[in-house]
Formats: sequence, structure tokens, C-alpha cells
Amino acid sequence: MVHATAVVGLGRSGASAARLLSAQGHTVWLLERRRTPQLHSTAMALRQEGLHVQLDCALTFLEQLNPRAVVLSPGVGWAEPVLVQLRRRGVPVHGETELAWQTMTSAPWIGVTGTNGKTTITAMVSHLLQQAGRDAPICGNSGATATELALERHRGRRPDWVVAELSSFQIEASPTIAPHIGIWSTLTPDHLDRHGSFAAYGAIKAGLATRSAIPVLNGDDPEIWRRRNRWPAARWITCRSGAALQPHRQAALSIEEGVVTGPTGPLFSANVLSLPGQHNRVNMLLATAAALETGLEPGRIAAGLRSFPGVPHRLETIARRQGVTYINDSKATNYDAARTALAALDGPLVLLAGGRAKQGDAHGWLQAIAAKAAAVICYGEAGDGFAAQVQQTCPQVVCQRLPDLGEAVPRSHALALEQGVPTVLLSPACASFDQYPDFEARGEHFRALVQALGEATPRANPEPPGEILEELQKPCP
Repeated sequence: MVHATAVVGLGRSGASAARLLSAQGHTVWLLERRRTPQLHSTAMALRQEGLHVQLDCALTFLEQLNPRAVVLSPGVGWAEPVLVQLRRRGVPVHGETELAWQTMTSAPWIGVTGTNGKTTITAMVSHLLQQAGRDAPICGNSGATATELALERHRGRRPDWVVAELSSFQIEASPTIAPHIGIWSTLTPDHLDRHGSFAAYGAIKAGLATRSAIPVLNGDDPEIWRRRNRWPAARWITCRSGAALQPHRQAALSIEEGVVTGPTGPLFSANVLSLPGQHNRVNMLLATAAALETGLEPGRIAAGLRSFPGVPHRLETIARRQGVTYINDSKATNYDAARTALAALDGPLVLLAGGRAKQGDAHGWLQAIAAKAAAVICYGEAGDGFAAQVQQTCPQVVCQRLPDLGEAVPRSHALALEQGVPTVLLSPACASFDQYPDFEARGEHFRALVQALGEATPRANPEPPGEILEELQKPCP
């Protein structure tokens, strides 16, 4: 067998990593455990580019291949036994994002991580820089995959900044990524099935802050704040008065009497951002602190925040039907994100929740349901469990169990009209993988279903657009 570089996973990340390696002169074998018509089509296209592609291929094939290095897509577990053995033998094994980092080290990186908030912060930082005339593309867990961006810039102009959203999966498999600015938004339990414990998950996130030249950290998050002694020179933000962090740390940014304030004094009104919720004030301060570190002036930052539109699938207003507003929060893939969404909105509302449940503490989420929801529709794989929890903890809330969004959305409309409430919120508190390839596909299907409510002859369960049905192996939050 040719002594090649192996890429594991034939999603966007794997395909772009393989193309980048090939452009760099490597012999590449791309391995995929699944076999579907879409994957077969992708494999045929890659073979025409000179890449070797093996479908329906167990990871143990790596032992036969004897690769010189292995590059992993984010969905491939870091602790797979064959990968552990290869690392012990000295074979370089790293993630697709690490490959992009090694390719684009000449450009300064802003790495953004956190259990929740990282997608909004990533988009906000890029928007602020782009509005100020800087070339600051997004990559990683949102936007282009990191290697797609690296391949695009392989022979082109270096960006002024690379703004990378980094999940725990990507950080775990990228041991040398060291951003110039590292932003850490929140830390609550997530992905425990993959990482084994909250301590291990937190250590992965903390590793990015430690390797960053300038850590920008959320002083209002108790778990991040508890680790503060690890980063004595970090830039800390708080939505409280800056005195709240003293005498332990000096706040780089705080909110004093409704004004974003730095160590030298007031910068601009804290109301420049139109997005709802206290969590978005945290996001604004983290993005502002990073933008200040890049040299942007406060006036430019304030102007950029005023024009920031938000991100799809995160508290995104979809439509208004018969006085009922529909909000898409499909990106809320855990209890804490869904609790934050409920806290950001006025009640009462109808909540749609369900999908594939994750490990975590549901107590705060259930308290938020009791405070804000008039009715809850539980659907998908987690539907029975969610319905039992809601009925036990929130007996005053109307709770119904339905199989999927196709039935849940029309029923939510009827419930909203019956209950006289103005809002229907999709905030699943779950992964999407029981019924969708990713949370984007779930959000787009919700959008299609809401749009169908306004049709003269609505379809009971319109299919999502074809492109979101492709089984893409996309990065995870």
C-alpha cells in the first residue's frame, strides 16, 4: 500500500482537507464508514481529481493503509482505538482544523469557543472587522470549513484576520492551534457522551484560552470565572459594573449605567445592539473586546453593532401568521441554550422542543418553561421523556406529544390561537440527528412549515429543500 496521508470522513470537512493535501503534493486516501448515493456521487467526483476514496470502510483499514499521517473530520471520535494506537506509534493524527491552522499560520486568527454563543460572536466579530474594511472571513464550525478557506487562500491573498468558530471536537484534535485572540463565551455541560466528563470537556475549552496570545473571557460565567487564575493577563468582560470582578481581576469591558465602558472610560451606549436578551449583551462585550484588540476604534465598533443582523437559526424571526410570530432557534441544541432563548423572550408562548436528547441538567430549562410557556409540544426521539418532565415539573403548562415538526408546527399554530399567545418558539434543547443531518436542516424545515401555514392549501409536511437532505458530515457545536 502506498505510504499516503489518510483523511477520515467524506463530509465537507474531509473533502476540503483531502483537496488541500492534494494541492500541497500529498498522496491522499479518503476513508468513509458510510455508503449512500450522495456519498457515492461525491466519491466519484473526488476520484476524478486524483484522490483515492474508499466507502463503507471501517477505521481498522488504517492499519492496512499504514498512513504517514491521518486527518480527521470533526465528527470522528478522537479516542477511537485505532487512532489511539496510531498516535502511540508516532503517526501524526490531527483534525481538519489543525491542518488549516498549519496552512494559514501567516494570518492572525481569532478563535471563538463556548458551549453557547460562539456562532453569534464569530459572526459579530467578522461583521465588525468587515464593516471596518478588513478582510476577515469566517471558518470552522460555521461558514466555510477551515480547510475550504485554507484551500481558497492557498495561492491567494492572505486575509487580515481568520475568524474561526471552534467546537470542542475541533479543539481536541488541534493541539497546536494558538490564536492571536481567543474568545471563550460560556461553559455548561455538553457533549459528555463524547468527552466522558464535564471536567474533560472544560479542559478542552480551557486549552484554547491557554494557547491564545490574548484570551478574552466572560467574567459572568461562573465556570469560566472559577478558572480565572490560569489566565492572569486575560481580558475579562462583565455585563455588571466592573467592580463586580474586583479585586480579583480588572474588567476590560463592563456596563456602567447603560454604557459600555473600558478602563479609560465610556465607549458607547449598551443599547446599540438590537438583538434581544442578556446573553447577547455578553456576546456584544466579548466581540467588542476582541475588536478593540485588533485596533478598531469604538465609534466604528458601535456602527458595526448597530448594523449586525444576527445569525440564522438563533432567535431568528421567521414570519407572522394571524398575529402569531414564529421564531427559529434551531441552534439551541442543549438545555442551557434553550433556557437562554426562553429568558430572552416575553411570555407567554408556545414552545416546540425535541430531537435527540443530550446529557445535562434540565432543571433551569424546566424553570424557564414554567415561567414563559403556555404550551409545549414535545416531538422526536426525546418527545416522551420531555413530555414526562414537563408534565411533572410544570403541570399548569399544556403539554402535547407529537412525532415530528411536520405535525407540531400546524398544531402549535392552533394552540397559539386557542391560548391567545403571540409567539411560537422552536428551541429544541436537543441535537437534530434523530430526524435531520444538522440543526440548519431542522431550522430550514421549520421555515418551510411556517411558510406553508400561509398557503391557500397548506401541505401537511413539506419536505426541506433537497440540498439540506444531503448527509453532510458537518462540524459539531
